[in-house]
Amino acid sequence: MPDNKTVLVISAHAADFVWRAAGAIALHQEKGYDVTIACLSYGERGESARLWKEQGATLEKVKAARHKEAEAAAKALDAHDIQFFDFGDYPLEIDREGKYRIVDLIRKVQPAFMMCHSQWDPYNTDHMYATEITMECRMIAQAWGHNPGEKVLGAPQLYLFEPHQTEQMQWKPDVFLDITDVWDKKRAAIECMEGQQHLWDFYTNVAENRGNHFRRNSGGQSGGRNARYAEGFQSVYPRTVDEL
Repeated sequence: MPDNKTVLVISAHAADFVWRAAGAIALHQEKGYDVTIACLSYGERGESARLWKEQGATLEKVKAARHKEAEAAAKALDAHDIQFFDFGDYPLEIDREGKYRIVDLIRKVQPAFMMCHSQWDPYNTDHMYATEITMECRMIAQAWGHNPGEKVLGAPQLYLFEPHQTEQMQWKPDVFLDITDVWDKKRAAIECMEGQQHLWDFYTNVAENRGNHFRRNSGGQSGGRNARYAEGFQSVYPRTVDEL
């Protein structure tokens, strides 16, 4: 069992964790958590248009470039661990053996909480498929009859990070996380994703807008925290509390 508290971030493609959860990753690493990032694919087919425009581009070259970018981004965030499953994208498809690989990782990490995509995404079905698989694997990891003798998973919260067009995704944030203190790390990670430069400023604007929502929901003009940057998440399961 891990000595420190742990987090597991499951990313459909190699850049998704950067845009949507890099602040949470960097912040929790600073707080003493060990954050593991699992990239189910490189996004080599559908999310690497700039790389495919380079002369001599091949599938393996694009994968290698994406691998390098994601590792550099994880390093910028001081992430504990990043793993690549290489299941392919557009479409992302995972068989039973692949699911068991994810279950093995979940049981190894024993996360205090997990993160993945919105449950609905008509623009990118890889994203919502990744979350469907994550929820299924979370369930399997809790089963005493799956590989008896292993430590089973408890009941970690699954937070869904922000999709690209929230109004189309049935995604409603119920948690805002102030990432102002680690914004420089997130921006550095963003700039590692050279294959998708068109998203750099877009997700900077998202973080600024969520910073405004954090300020308003933490007290607003009546004493809210002056957060400049934030990330939003939607929790899947009820949260248990001792006081409000």
